[in-house]
Amino acid sequence: MPVLHERTGGLTSRAGVIPIAHSQDTVGPFGRSVADAAVLLGAIAGPDPRDPASAASAGRAFADYAQFLDPNGLVGARIGVAREVYFGYNEKADAVASAAIATLRAAGAEIVDPANIPTAQQMHDSKSEREVLLYEFKADLNAYVADAGAGTPARTLAELIAWNRAHAEQEMPYFGQELFELAEAKGPLTDAAYLAALAENQRLARAEGIDAVMDAYRLDALVMPTGGPAWKIDLLDGDHHMGGSSQPAALAGYPAITVPAGDAFGLPVGLTFMGRAYSEPTLIRLAFAFEQATHARRPPEYRATTL
Repeated sequence: MPVLHERTGGLTSRAGVIPIAHSQDTVGPFGRSVADAAVLLGAIAGPDPRDPASAASAGRAFADYAQFLDPNGLVGARIGVAREVYFGYNEKADAVASAAIATLRAAGAEIVDPANIPTAQQMHDSKSEREVLLYEFKADLNAYVADAGAGTPARTLAELIAWNRAHAEQEMPYFGQELFELAEAKGPLTDAAYLAALAENQRLARAEGIDAVMDAYRLDALVMPTGGPAWKIDLLDGDHHMGGSSQPAALAGYPAITVPAGDAFGLPVGLTFMGRAYSEPTLIRLAFAFEQATHARRPPEYRATTL
């Protein structure tokens, strides 16, 4: 399904969301089509007094993003292909993306290939993303559970950790709570280590990253595979994620939208369109035109499970 899986930081409110990391978390619409997602974005965008960061969206949010839906929206667009890091981890995803790029070109887009994000490998290798996540997860979860309703078994992350340990047989039969414990070991958001890591994330993702490549090639958007085909849940060996494209937009607080582009053995593979801050109208226009050119989405099938 089309998903505006990142949005400009502050465009939508995070009030009421169970947080992971407030500088990387996003609230964006899921929909069966780009049109659905555009309509929903208009309903949720804009300032919310419960989330101070959303004040930045005043005068920049639209009540109607459907106005940007244009089936000819790819004509004349300059689109860069961010290959380094975001291709090469799954040949099936690469094949779907390559076909999608050919479709973009056929629909009138000017393709710049490659148009690599200069800091892609640095972001991939950096430890600052996880450092920020751990600090913010502790602070944000503590704030969230402190306001939880009656019956909540814990009011702090430390109490959650203790509760999980006391009920380990029921709560952790397959996996532990390593991230909880790593986060609890962090200090407050005034720590120099946190502030330095946050600054590094934003520098690598913004001025030296997405903005730099878009300036250099005068781009309207970047594209790359959203991720590899889905994998089966494995309670013994855990996650089999091979790669994805969400990191630059998440660290920058910039928008990205993923649209079905094809499939591998029946498993959907998406194409991500990524842009600068507050470029949601452009991304919606491009994604909608691509969707109309491909009609790659397939309705879900509810097949009988086999063991």
